[in-house]
Amino acid sequence: MDTGRKTHGGHEPVFCTVVPPHVLDKLAQHEDPALARPARRTLERDALERTHRRLTTVIGAPAVAAPAGAEAGKPHRTVYDARHGTDLPGHKVRGESDDPGKDATVNRAYAGLGATFELFLKAYERDSIDGNGLPLDATVHYDRDYNNAFWNGEQMVFGDGDGEIFLDFTIPVDVIGHELAHGVTQYTANLTYFGQSGALNESVSDVFGALIKQYTLGQTAAEADWLIGAGLLAPRVTGTALRSMKAPGTAYDDDVLGKDPQPATMDDYVRTGRDNGGVHINSGIPNHAFYLAATALGGHAWERAGQIWYDVLTGGELKEKAQFTDFAKLTGAAARARYGEGDELRAVLKAWEQVGVRTR
Repeated sequence: MDTGRKTHGGHEPVFCTVVPPHVLDKLAQHEDPALARPARRTLERDALERTHRRLTTVIGAPAVAAPAGAEAGKPHRTVYDARHGTDLPGHKVRGESDDPGKDATVNRAYAGLGATFELFLKAYERDSIDGNGLPLDATVHYDRDYNNAFWNGEQMVFGDGDGEIFLDFTIPVDVIGHELAHGVTQYTANLTYFGQSGALNESVSDVFGALIKQYTLGQTAAEADWLIGAGLLAPRVTGTALRSMKAPGTAYDDDVLGKDPQPATMDDYVRTGRDNGGVHINSGIPNHAFYLAATALGGHAWERAGQIWYDVLTGGELKEKAQFTDFAKLTGAAARARYGEGDELRAVLKAWEQVGVRTR
């Protein structure tokens, strides 16, 4: 994800992908062209999209607003088909209230946009990504063998995967929720995408992606698998998902992809200059803290634990370059402000202590 001049009323459009660069880098070096070629193509396409996003932030992007006559508190979804090209948004194939078609990918994208909208509206009274009814646009069948999905600051884009390592990126609803949650962060705390603030940016998307899946399935914290991207990996891959919030570092251990590098605690914090300072790697630490807090509280994780994280993201006190300790302190303050000196505060403080992040 790249940053540039702020637009959209002070909110900085960004480019965020769900598959970390280190995974694609590993694939791109494989001796089998069937594995390496799609990964290289994906890396090249991602680089072009980052450049496009950077140019957009320089010259300015048109403001996106809810269409005239749009009803508050109702989603306004449009799904487009790129037809394996790269021109965005592509050909419109389904609008709001249109009946499902024969293309399962289109239908999953439409449903995922709706699930994300519903979680934020019902749980947090937030009207779409920006809080003001922002239309939700998605493009499917992007490029050929494209191994990623991304939020480019304005819309969602899904690849079909190469079928060898990754399947269709609309399959896991939490991937859709993850990318759209980057939009929520863009319009709220606007966390800088580097180092610990970037890892928080990624973690917030994983948190709300997981909550959207749990909300859709009606799962409690105890029933949930706490995996990000379950169902995305092809059968040949030894792994269950892209990331695990319950047990960071265990999502995959594969002869092609390597081993999941995420740490669960600060003892194993990774210092690297790659991936914007390891934003997709060190996000495992705040991810695990949320998992610990949510499971300690029990019930539905989007209620108390999710509410606390949402309060921090939207409360106005979270700085763009916030570190883990800053975020942790604010979750404690948010828990105390909303729930007092009870179980919620104790669960949050203990969770951060367990992952080695100070709260005072």
